[in-house]
Amino acid sequence: MEPTEPRSSWTFVTHHARILVMILRDPETRLRDMAEACGLTERAAQAIVTDLENAGYLTRTRHGRRNHYRITPGTRFRHPAEGPHEIADLLNLLAGLDTPPDEETPSSTSTDPSTSTAPSDPSATTGTRPGPTGTHA
Repeated sequence: MEPTEPRSSWTFVTHHARILVMILRDPETRLRDMAEACGLTERAAQAIVTDLENAGYLTRTRHGRRNHYRITPGTRFRHPAEGPHEIADLLNLLAGLDTPPDEETPSSTSTDPSTSTAPSDPSATTGTRPGPTGTHA
């Protein structure tokens, strides 16, 4: 049996999740950089940031000519199947996928959370405590 071509080009991780991961890594990342990394136009990246802000996943604050983003602690997945779970674990998993296993540095393989390259709690990057856990995303 010959391999068949896929019906569409889809991925497991959405552009929304990719943009949240970029913000987790760098809260002052530019829309231009988000768009380029995701293969989107700046307008599409802006629409995704607006979606995420309107849904309560992040806040945006203007700092001079730049935006500063903050991921809202305690936010949960939108779909009922994952609804009881916070998005923080997935974001932290994805944030740690940059370095292929054969290129990991000693600090990125450490089990000490204080030396982790991706915080285990998004509030660690925001300096705030988690909010209400009843928020559904």
